[in-house]
Amino acid sequence: MNSRYLLALCMVAMTAHAADEVSPEALALHQRLLVLDSHLDTPMQLSRPGWDILARHTYAEDGSQVDVPRMQDGGLDGGFWVIYTAPVPDTDEGRASASNYGLAMLARIRDLAERSPQTFELALTPDDARRIAGAGKRVVFISMENADPLSADPQRLLTYYRQGLRMLGLVHFSTNEIADSATALPKWHGLSPKGRELVTQANRLGILLDVSHASDAVFDQVLAASTAPIIASHSSSKAVNNHPRNLDDARLRQLAAKGGVVQVNSYGDYLVPLKPNPERQKALAPLYAQYRNLAGLSPEQVKALHGDIAAVNQRFPQPKPDLDVFMKHLLHILEVVGPEHVGIGADWDGGGGVIGLEDVSQLPKITQRLLDAGYSEKDLANIWGENLLRVVQAAQAKAQVALYMQ
Repeated sequence: MNSRYLLALCMVAMTAHAADEVSPEALALHQRLLVLDSHLDTPMQLSRPGWDILARHTYAEDGSQVDVPRMQDGGLDGGFWVIYTAPVPDTDEGRASASNYGLAMLARIRDLAERSPQTFELALTPDDARRIAGAGKRVVFISMENADPLSADPQRLLTYYRQGLRMLGLVHFSTNEIADSATALPKWHGLSPKGRELVTQANRLGILLDVSHASDAVFDQVLAASTAPIIASHSSSKAVNNHPRNLDDARLRQLAAKGGVVQVNSYGDYLVPLKPNPERQKALAPLYAQYRNLAGLSPEQVKALHGDIAAVNQRFPQPKPDLDVFMKHLLHILEVVGPEHVGIGADWDGGGGVIGLEDVSQLPKITQRLLDAGYSEKDLANIWGENLLRVVQAAQAKAQVALYMQ
């Protein structure tokens, strides 16, 4: 193990006291940085009756982790807001359902910016993001997690691009008609023919390709096929926790060598080893399924659902990672590829968050930990936003070259 990494872990451990107090200097630095998260699942919350993103909520009350007051507290300037579609059956009905749901989520994100133009603004380019944040508004990039909405017609990607899509994740926890998942049995041994078509189309349009949730074979094939750098928008370290959703050191280096970025996530199930518990999974499955119907649940029903999930977790306890564990992943990846290829994609409102980092209001704690570990202001600027914007810019620049050469 590298001595710098050991020193960083020791320094972080020594300073992890008094509930991770953030110094005035660290807080001031954090607030002046451009802070972007590459994976915000908050659009699922936007469908909830009576739920207002402009108002303050609490994780304990309704399970949400992102709203404007907490973004202000945590210095979060915005990021990529996700069109997430739950996996669907490989049928005409399933593909139609995914297509309709994806377009509805797209409209919901655009409405976020259009309904509150003094607070949010749609970003299409890195320059947009810097301008929007500089004006004191929150940045709304659009991404897709799970390309099921495109499985019926991959050429529909152009429609999404015209409406603002700038990042594309091909798959989620189930293998689909596009690609194999890291957490399911392989069907294609990598990309399907539709998946290869989507990779080509995304490169042509300048849409950043995202390999989080993809199998190792998909990672390898996308990295080889893409004409632009790629991103893992919310992934962690397999060396720290040997979970199939995490990336091994060799692939981290390959990603960086091609100019890509890995955005470290805080999804607890991927950060520490868990013991298989079929009874727990059986009890949680119908509760998690209800999240697909948030638009039909009252605030009281959502609070009850959150309580039911907490009760199952209490009945079938699993190790609960804390900020120390998250930092082990972050510091290890920083040591492997350097601060020019690392960012934060915590999976807020999609299951992310650990003890001590329950919502976006607590993001300055990460800045304090990184400063304590010896990282510079320039390093932090890269980690919090500039690396992400660089790969977005690289994807768009490659597309412009390709179009010019046609």
